[in-house]
Amino acid sequence: MTEVNQVASSTENIQQERQPIEQVGGPNYGRYVLFVLIIVYIFNFVDRQILSILAEEIKLDLGIGDAEIGFLYGTAFAIFYAVFGIPLGRLADVWNRKNLISIGLSFWSAMTALSGFAQSFGHLAACRFGVGIGEASATPAAFSMISDYFSPKVRATVLAIYSSGIYLGSGIGLFLGGAIVQTWHLWYPDPSLAPLGIKAWQAAFLAVGIPGVLMAIWVWTLKEPIRGASEGLVTKQHPHPFRATTNSFMSVLPGFSLFALYAAGGMRAVATNLIAGGVVIALFYGLYVLMPTLLQWIALGIGVYITVTWIHYQKLTDPACYGMMFKSKAFLYATLGFPAISFVTYGFGFWSPPFMQRFHGESIADAGLYLGLGSAVGGFIGIVLGGIIADYFRAKTVNARLYVGLVIPLFAVPFAMGFLYTDNIAMAYIYSFLFSIISPAWIGCAASTVNDLVMPRMRATASAYYLLMNTFVGLALGPFLIGQFSDLYFRDGMESALALQSAMSWGLGAFALSTIALLLACRYLAADETNRLQRAAALGEPV
Repeated sequence: MTEVNQVASSTENIQQERQPIEQVGGPNYGRYVLFVLIIVYIFNFVDRQILSILAEEIKLDLGIGDAEIGFLYGTAFAIFYAVFGIPLGRLADVWNRKNLISIGLSFWSAMTALSGFAQSFGHLAACRFGVGIGEASATPAAFSMISDYFSPKVRATVLAIYSSGIYLGSGIGLFLGGAIVQTWHLWYPDPSLAPLGIKAWQAAFLAVGIPGVLMAIWVWTLKEPIRGASEGLVTKQHPHPFRATTNSFMSVLPGFSLFALYAAGGMRAVATNLIAGGVVIALFYGLYVLMPTLLQWIALGIGVYITVTWIHYQKLTDPACYGMMFKSKAFLYATLGFPAISFVTYGFGFWSPPFMQRFHGESIADAGLYLGLGSAVGGFIGIVLGGIIADYFRAKTVNARLYVGLVIPLFAVPFAMGFLYTDNIAMAYIYSFLFSIISPAWIGCAASTVNDLVMPRMRATASAYYLLMNTFVGLALGPFLIGQFSDLYFRDGMESALALQSAMSWGLGAFALSTIALLLACRYLAADETNRLQRAAALGEPV
């Protein structure tokens, strides 16, 4: 056989679809695992979103503004969620994923409960840091587990069903938060007579945090799936999972990361990193000059620097994983385009309850009930339908999942503007419900696109990076920038409700970035997915 024929034969073998193998627990056990992980995700977003309905109470009690509230919800949580997601994503790729989720759930639930004893902005911020660290353990590991239990043919649908926990949890968080606050005020009109002097917003944190610790015990009983079984690409167990994770953690810890880079690439790697650090400092100093909220830009700057450092370390120590992610233009554009949508969804999701309270004079209980119910039901419908539609049309075009993301602004913007500018309270809730159906339809599409572009052993790492981008662009910037602009409008003399209305309107501009990035991803996705095994083999990955 000639060399050309040998290469052709090798390529044909690489491209052949592998047959899935039998998974632990039998054919129906994956559905049970999916059900349990959805509940975990609900806990995840109850603990995260409840701050939204409590915002006005916390502002009054702690004497802070919209920008600080946006920081607590977004950046304070997001930076630690994103940064710790990198080593914890690595741990999920090499260790027992269900144990990792269980430990993380118990930790973030405990930190949510401790938020109920916060007496200052700094204390509450520290608790939010802890919630971010704990929650970073869950989703990359869950994405990886679910991808092993279910075929790639239904991956967008299944990951969408899992991701419905976002809106179910958000809705439950709004409803519970509003109900608990109203009930606590009825029981204890004088907060000094409440047990331990606990305020209504503090009681809400305690009520939603403690049950999560018990839920962690249930998660521990799950069976760990065989990694790569759904695609017949079974991955060997890593011999030293905690050593690999420690190295990954050192690569993201400022200061220590220089030693990790030196060990991996010598002084050249260190010098490159220091130059990158200087660029990051200059960039975020410029942002501070434009919008002087020091803590926001320090935190986000540290997060971006850590991300740059980790990418460099990944290139030096795991070139195959680095190449599958960062040499794929489809991956890069998808992990920018989808997070740009989340800028809008996080921003609107957080500020909608305060908007209804300020603009329409709604009570905290009514805003929590109607927005929460609409978010839970609408979000569930939208996420699941988005996954089903994407998987159905993917049989006709590989770009189907990206097209779902491209269509969202066409329908979401009119509903968002209707919500913001109607004077009718009932119509505002209807517009919010319709927005909740349309705006999250991309979530399962994004997760499945990211997972389909890499090898099974890289899924949690790739998911951690996608979530990092989603967190930086959506969570850290969306709520904060809307709050920042709201404060600026207010200081310029605009009434508080109108200031928030204007800021939320401008936030819709992020859809322009998502559209451009997803259109670019459409140019490269077909080739990058079709040649996945070839790309991996060329990077030295055993296939």
